[in-house]
Amino acid sequence: MLVLFATAAGFALFKLHDEGALKSPEKLHNHFEKVESAKKLLSLKHFRKFEDMADALEAATALKEGKMSDSLKKFLKGAVKEDKLAVFDHKLATSIHSKLKIECVADSSVSEIMRGISSQLINLLSGNLPQAQLNQMTLGLAHSLSRYKLKFSPDKVDTMVVQAISLLDDLDKNLNIYVMRAREWYGYHFPELIKVVPDNLTFARVVRAIGDRKHVQLEKLTDILEEDIAARVVQAAHISMGTGVSEEDMNKIQGLVSEVINMTEEREQLFDYIKNRMRALAPTAVMLVGELVAARLLAHAGSLMTLAKHPASTIQILGAEKALFRAMKASKPTPKYGLIYHASLVSQAPTTAKGRISRVVANQTALALRVDAFGDKDTQSIGENALLKVQKVMAMAESQDAAPKSKVNRKSDIKKYEKPTEKPTFQYNPSSDSTLHKKKSSNAMQVDEKDDLPAPSRKDKKRSAPTPASDDDKEESTKKKMKTEDKDKKDKKDKKDKKDKKDKKDKKDKKDKKDKKDKKSKSE
Repeated sequence: MLVLFATAAGFALFKLHDEGALKSPEKLHNHFEKVESAKKLLSLKHFRKFEDMADALEAATALKEGKMSDSLKKFLKGAVKEDKLAVFDHKLATSIHSKLKIECVADSSVSEIMRGISSQLINLLSGNLPQAQLNQMTLGLAHSLSRYKLKFSPDKVDTMVVQAISLLDDLDKNLNIYVMRAREWYGYHFPELIKVVPDNLTFARVVRAIGDRKHVQLEKLTDILEEDIAARVVQAAHISMGTGVSEEDMNKIQGLVSEVINMTEEREQLFDYIKNRMRALAPTAVMLVGELVAARLLAHAGSLMTLAKHPASTIQILGAEKALFRAMKASKPTPKYGLIYHASLVSQAPTTAKGRISRVVANQTALALRVDAFGDKDTQSIGENALLKVQKVMAMAESQDAAPKSKVNRKSDIKKYEKPTEKPTFQYNPSSDSTLHKKKSSNAMQVDEKDDLPAPSRKDKKRSAPTPASDDDKEESTKKKMKTEDKDKKDKKDKKDKKDKKDKKDKKDKKDKKDKKDKKSKSE
């Protein structure tokens, strides 16, 4: 069996004399404790030096990805015939077997052999490579690898976007300050222009074109404004109530508005640059939240890799940390969104569903960022599917918001009772005043209500008749009465005793607390 070992100077191929040693990998380190035992187990068969640092860098990057470089392929074709080959990586073993049809081994025992070879490398190379030269080449290769990152692309540099978005924020602040100063300064001379031209950039261009309002010309303004607005500016200039300014002051104002125009143009160019960079850096996330919001999230996290490692809940409130900790400290509801609120999908959602939509957008954005950071393939379809999911949730939220809600009786819905204004009138019945019994005539058709009732039988009469109370019954009733009175007295007495016991206990507890307090104060 042959063992392939890669060094900073080149590829070494060792012959393994005792294959039985691989059966007990836990004892392999004993063979490499001394140089003699290591040389008995392994001997150098071939060694191929790298031609230059570029060749070494190409071989190292290919091995990192589990692939064969051209130099390694040529070396193995000439050196390995029918023997087995032990390599340190499973991916590399698969690549060699598929391309060169060489049987490869890569397991724990091979790892132990590699560890032993690295400990006795200079002795096993038998003078083919001095220690000083190996150290020098190792240092040079390490520096080259640090400069060259795997899968490096200039479009994937996120630090440029972080600096660009910070510069954009600074430009916005300075522009607002400069525009306010220009409006106030030129307002002393031509105050009516502020209302006629509300746009900041157009205002700066008009001021630069007019200068002193006495020299206003319609032809200069038609290139900047529409004809009707330009005519209004000329008319306002003739009847303006502003004060006159010197030529030196006007030059300063002209310089300020020129600076505003230049900064606005620079901001537009910077904004286009950020858009293009974000589309190359995180195309899937851009489809969900837009270029500007994605750039702000990236700047807040520090890098794309760091942002991709954040969970969706963190991305949802990224930018609202102060509000989150303030709410947690005061035991109040935490914020539902941070920078992600400025995404069009969240800001355009119904007010009642903003929290739900922001949570869904944050979930899909977290997945999109991981695809952008760690994925290699085209991710447009993934972004489109994520966008469809968010839009589906938004449609459901809008339909639920538009659906009629079940009416609940509230205090405002309950009608107040109002007394009737008209009282019911009662008619006087004079027949009810008569107490005499009228005799019924034989021809009378009406029958008294008492006559309608059936006549009571003898049994009913006996039941209804009151029976005189006997002496025994009277005695029983008096006994019962006395028993109830005694019971009531006893209950009252028990209640009073319980209350007294409770009062005594409370007094005792108060006294004990007071004594403890006094002892504590004396000891202090």
